[in-house]
Amino acid sequence: MPIAAITYDIKAGCEDEIAKIFTGFRRVGNPAVTDAAGREVGKILSTALFIRDATMVRFIEYEGSLADVARFMAGQPGVQEVERKLKPFLASPRHTDTVDGFVATLTGSEMRCLSALSVRD
Repeated sequence: MPIAAITYDIKAGCEDEIAKIFTGFRRVGNPAVTDAAGREVGKILSTALFIRDATMVRFIEYEGSLADVARFMAGQPGVQEVERKLKPFLASPRHTDTVDGFVATLTGSEMRCLSALSVRD
């Protein structure tokens, strides 16, 4: 399964405030990623979020394409709320107010994967 690491440039010293934003955040009930016609085109298998100093990284394990996952995430109310709450703590702005902006931001923030090993392989 692919894993994406998405970076956020944040203001150093805001780790506790950002942690509060994610308190109580829950993923959607159904992990299926659907397209505009409602067809399943992938799945979000797991996510994790890490923070230190001026860097936050979100890991997303998924099936399908990252662009489809990003489009799906852009439409989730919880994701939209988190993105709004993060704005004051960002060192570099993220243009996530529209679906196209969210997709461009997420895919443009992806770290290059050097190695991904799993017992499943």
